[in-house]
Amino acid sequence: MTRMRAVVAERFGPPEVLRVAEVAVPEPSAGQVVVRVRAAGVNAIDWLTRAGLGVRVSRFPAILGWDMSGTVMACGSGVTGLREGDDVFGMLSFPALASCYAEYVAAPVTDVALKPSAIDHRQAAGAPMPAITAWQALFRHADLRAGQRVLIHGAAGGVGHIAAQLAHLTGAEVIATASARNRDFLIDLGVDQVVDYGLGPISELVSKVDVVVDSRGGADFLDLVNAVRPGGIVVTLKGEQPEYRAQLEAQQVRAGYVYVGPDPQALKAVAQHLADGAVRVAVDRALPLAQAAEAHKVGETDHVRGRIVLDVY
Repeated sequence: MTRMRAVVAERFGPPEVLRVAEVAVPEPSAGQVVVRVRAAGVNAIDWLTRAGLGVRVSRFPAILGWDMSGTVMACGSGVTGLREGDDVFGMLSFPALASCYAEYVAAPVTDVALKPSAIDHRQAAGAPMPAITAWQALFRHADLRAGQRVLIHGAAGGVGHIAAQLAHLTGAEVIATASARNRDFLIDLGVDQVVDYGLGPISELVSKVDVVVDSRGGADFLDLVNAVRPGGIVVTLKGEQPEYRAQLEAQQVRAGYVYVGPDPQALKAVAQHLADGAVRVAVDRALPLAQAAEAHKVGETDHVRGRIVLDVY
């Protein structure tokens, strides 16, 4: 097979700029495998990039998507540890374009891991970027330890629901912010306390936590700083906001900023947790590849529980 279906963006713009096209099947370069994509994860960075607010796109048409799960079909030179027929999953090449909204993708072998047989391709495709982000936030930035109190802000979302589970596994006390409808969902994942963010400022409902994972940024960040004990840390996924440095210093609160990238150690650890059933990936909905535009529309509503994925095969 030399041609394949892919979803391409013709330009920056609304979801309607996405369309199905026929393009060439990639060939594996040295250190790469070509994967037949079974499912592709849809992340916030996907629709931000489509809108011109995410990662750099040097030319169009462009194929979006960084998370995928599928089957190895060919191996480039120098590839060891994988062979044709292996099921793998991973976050590819971020922040360079990886082109996972397609039937086949060329993947750096360092960016993938064997898919645990205990989970399906949808769950595996939904895992990599949010799980690696959560891992880096909790362990590389916050050095989370058993007995600490951690607040996961926006815990029902993609990163949040995985971060909550990883924190619980560590032995931390896990407090989550979410809408009231997600309370039972989060308690089932091991959260100790769910705070309805519709009831008022979080800092009036929670105090003296050791670690905050902030998935929203903006004005929420300042409110979350007020919920942290002196010496604690707020780790945000939304980048540094220099205007908040003075408040952080005044309250003796540290800040961490996650700029996610491929992380073989984190991916391997997450794969083990998925294999053990200790971490679950909630798939809110799965849509056909041709409905990528609809997936972006749903994601942009910010009312997704867990993950959105595209079924490719």
